[in-house]
Amino acid sequence: MFTYILEIKKELLVCVSLSVLYFTYYLVEVVKKPILICRKGEFRELLEQNVPILKEYYWPTPWCVESRLQTVIGSLLRSLLLPPLQFRREVLKLSDGGQVALDWLEEGEAGEAGRECRAVLLVLPGLTGGAQADYVRCLAAAARRLRAALVVFNNRGLGGLPLTTPRLYSAVSHEDVGEAVSAVRARGVPVLAAGVSLGGLQLGRYLAEQGASAPLHAALIVSSPLDVVKGSQCMERGGLNAALSWHMARQLRGTVRARLPAQEERVRGCRSVRAFDAAFTAPHFGFASPEEYYRAASLAPRLARVARPLLCLCAADDPFQPLDALPVREAASSSCVALCVTARGGHIGFLEGWWPARAAHTQYVARVAEQYFAALLPPSAAASAAERATSAAASAAAERATSVTGDEAATDAPLLSQ
Repeated sequence: MFTYILEIKKELLVCVSLSVLYFTYYLVEVVKKPILICRKGEFRELLEQNVPILKEYYWPTPWCVESRLQTVIGSLLRSLLLPPLQFRREVLKLSDGGQVALDWLEEGEAGEAGRECRAVLLVLPGLTGGAQADYVRCLAAAARRLRAALVVFNNRGLGGLPLTTPRLYSAVSHEDVGEAVSAVRARGVPVLAAGVSLGGLQLGRYLAEQGASAPLHAALIVSSPLDVVKGSQCMERGGLNAALSWHMARQLRGTVRARLPAQEERVRGCRSVRAFDAAFTAPHFGFASPEEYYRAASLAPRLARVARPLLCLCAADDPFQPLDALPVREAASSSCVALCVTARGGHIGFLEGWWPARAAHTQYVARVAEQYFAALLPPSAAASAAERATSAAASAAAERATSVTGDEAATDAPLLSQ
């Protein structure tokens, strides 16, 4: 009995020691304040003064700090436990004969009846996401607290709409986004935009193409691989990254099978996103190789052309875009682009607390969106400090855009013409 008691004490001591070591590691290496990368100026000052979450410690879920676990478990928990939303569909006919769906959150879901709508938040989902994606539910909660209407953009072939042209979507489908923005502007209130993963690439490319003429008040990008070339290399790494890439490729094969069955044989053997892009995406959109497509989709060399306030929320451990793949130098030289980099968070994970499946408006992505957009939305029609910061940032970016050298313009011309 004495020996048995000693063994129990040893096991207890080992457990306590390991727990102390883990929580020491958690407090020292995991819990950190986000890094804000942005050029000094009015936009940075506005963020530092009006978006307090950027200066608060981010406390990842202690039992789920690994990036791939954050990615998978975050999506599963929010999808299962956050209540679904009710939408009203608007079918938008595009100029080339195609069509996309705009899903408007029902007024009863947006907030109290009769409240004046301050803005419209346009959400661009990820690779195969739609209106019921878990992160859309979080952004809907942020829109509700902002007194903003929410509309979700569904890419061609998604959202249950049939294809009316033999063309799907990609990271460079910014023309479709532009037509959706024009349709949303009809409400006559400021238009905000949030792009997640692939949707962030589409949104960023649209902002870069439009420059100072972009009719958006502010934009937020969440977990988008801003440098797609480096991001694709990260996705091709073995282990769990390869498993995530396989899962995404399976979803893409399903989209092709459902919308372009004649192309199914081409993608049948694709077991990674890169293989799918080589077999389908690149030739479908006129690129000679996936590398050419990735260069055209990358936002890093185009951030200088963005002339509207843009905050990019990233995690340093994102399996598709780790810290060393972020365009730090490009963001630091822009007066209206900022990177908010948390130490942990995975890919659209950003779980917090012991039990992360909390109310939608308390989720990290929702709080970042609410505080960021609230800082830029004027309280009334009168000009505010946020409006002045927006105008100053747009003017500065427009001046830089016009100073591009002839060699730089010639280098980008082939990509812009795609």
